[in-house]
Amino acid sequence: MTSPFPASSSTPGEGQIVVELLPHGISALSTITFQYPLKLISPSPAAGQKSVLVFLLTYGGGLVGGDRVHLTINVKPNAKLSIVTQGHTKVFKSPSRDVITRQRLHVTVQANAALCLLPDPVQPFGESVYQQSQSFFLADTASLCLLDWVSAGRTARGEDWDLHAWSGRNEVWAIPEVGGKARLLLRDNVILEGDVPGSKGKELRDKMQQMGIFGTLVLRGPLVQDLAEFFLSEFATLPRIGARDFRSQDNVDKDNGITLSPQEIWRQARLKQEKADSILWSAARVRGCTVVKFGARTVEGGRHWIGNILKQERSIARVFGDDSIMCVR
Repeated sequence: MTSPFPASSSTPGEGQIVVELLPHGISALSTITFQYPLKLISPSPAAGQKSVLVFLLTYGGGLVGGDRVHLTINVKPNAKLSIVTQGHTKVFKSPSRDVITRQRLHVTVQANAALCLLPDPVQPFGESVYQQSQSFFLADTASLCLLDWVSAGRTARGEDWDLHAWSGRNEVWAIPEVGGKARLLLRDNVILEGDVPGSKGKELRDKMQQMGIFGTLVLRGPLVQDLAEFFLSEFATLPRIGARDFRSQDNVDKDNGITLSPQEIWRQARLKQEKADSILWSAARVRGCTVVKFGARTVEGGRHWIGNILKQERSIARVFGDDSIMCVR
């Protein structure tokens, strides 16, 4: 029997989000579509909301071997979008190394618009194979806050970087307002190759130097400039070899008898936390982007570290709303 319904034009795993600014100045969704295994949820808009909030999810809480997800996002002029998750993006075991789980994200952020993407970490299970590609095309006045991080797996079950393979690529492109070609500003690749059958020891685990989480934060644009400057200034104050280590001080500089400012007190506490959680991090400018690389012994240690900095600096919550940072609080 011939179906009376037209054939679906959508593809499994495909999704689309379009956000635009309404006449009364509130950002709103004009399009949101998705197909299994991708799932998108957006709460009802509220008066005074600072950005549209969308939860990026998967049915069953994760991606199985061979799943493919392709999400396209367009943030139109002056609009703001925040994307979060409701937990780790789990990547389940693949039946073989040839079965690859793929996730692609293609984002356009137009003039004076902004995107904040602060999800929970990707959690690759033992013997999983995952490939991620994220491309961001930004107008000159657009803003982007992107967090991309991966954990060691199910550490409670003894997994410690036991994946077969994990690769993540983030690209940031500048798009001209009228005509012309997009210009590549940043290409960041992370490739983790698991141990092959018959190998001795745990080579990947040894390379990760006891880190349970590794992440990259990318910042570009006027609305995240304050946060970028904050990271760069804090990185410049980190203790260097032969320099004074403020992690051993109290709230008073005993050598000079000077009471420290609230910012300096906060910095001391952060440095102590970095030492306790084995936080390693760096920050640098790359063609107008600020790139922060970090690692921590545990996922919660990394979450607390980056959440603490965002809370102290405050501009992300001020621009996008408190819900935008729910995954790192």
